[in-house]
Amino acid sequence: MRPDRRGEMPSSIFCTAFRDREADGSYLTEFLLSKGYEVHGIIRRSSNFNTQRLEHIYIDPHNSSARMKLHYGDLSDASALRKWVDTICPDEVYNLGAQSHVGVSFENPDYTADVVATGALRLLEAVRTHIETTGRQVRYYQAGSSEMYGATPPPQDEDTKFHPRSPYAVSKVAAHWYTVNYREAYGLFACNGILFNHESPRRGENFVTRKITRAVGRIKIGLQKKLFLGNLKASRDWGFAGDYVEAMWLMLQQEKPDDYVVATEDSHTVEEFLEEAFGYVGLKWRDHVQIDPRYFRPSEVDNLRGSAAKAKAVLGWAPKVNFKQLVAMMVDSDLEKAKREKVLVEHGYIDSHQQP
Repeated sequence: MRPDRRGEMPSSIFCTAFRDREADGSYLTEFLLSKGYEVHGIIRRSSNFNTQRLEHIYIDPHNSSARMKLHYGDLSDASALRKWVDTICPDEVYNLGAQSHVGVSFENPDYTADVVATGALRLLEAVRTHIETTGRQVRYYQAGSSEMYGATPPPQDEDTKFHPRSPYAVSKVAAHWYTVNYREAYGLFACNGILFNHESPRRGENFVTRKITRAVGRIKIGLQKKLFLGNLKASRDWGFAGDYVEAMWLMLQQEKPDDYVVATEDSHTVEEFLEEAFGYVGLKWRDHVQIDPRYFRPSEVDNLRGSAAKAKAVLGWAPKVNFKQLVAMMVDSDLEKAKREKVLVEHGYIDSHQQP
């Protein structure tokens, strides 16, 4: 660990203002707590509680032993970001907040750009002015995305040309270069982590991997018959989110800031994911999957596969969970969830027809 304040517990802020990224935030929180950090999460205000993935580690802040605290803020609100950076005085800041659904970004491009691109700029500026005012040292992590490579063929590494194919990806490219600019212009210790697809049982159910494993559990239990998907030929480099948060932290422990690709270096198509997930429970995916043209995007990304040689050499990082283990982990979790759901359906507490 790289404590900046001698004799004190290091502190960090993670911005996970939108539910799509809360899975990353929960794994990062667990990891930082295990390293002895005090962790502060900035979350978007909602009329519904959106912190389910943090409940297992949440302690009432009135308890003196609580080392994780949540604060309301938003990447669209520069004054709130500055207030929390000045109040918390973090040693490390992790920007995981985003409207991170690629398909949704085509429908809400302005909002996506404001939160993903300009939101990163607002947070960088809050960190910069805090450092300028206080003289403290703060290290900043920006969550990049493999979607930034878009149409550029694999393998993709830190020197590969960006060719984004969605408003989300374009916004991530802007956030990436804002981070580089603040590093070069102001000397900020600011790193970009270009993370390829990182999945887990905590992944949002509107993302294709979790949509598949959720359906596998419900179909196996008899709560669902069909799964509707779009492009099955898209190929992605899928890893485990729990592995990837360690790479985020390692970037901020180095002597010099830099940018790193984090990936498994192994890609699979959506069809291969279906084959593995349905086959794991003894089902044939072709009996249950239908193609819905509505799920095709205006511009598709065919193949993403990262080269993580730099992360391995400099950070000493390597993924621990492989593709088959990841799929099994997600299916096992969603199968248990489906079993609990079936009990509720059988006792009339919920209507199965209202489920996906």
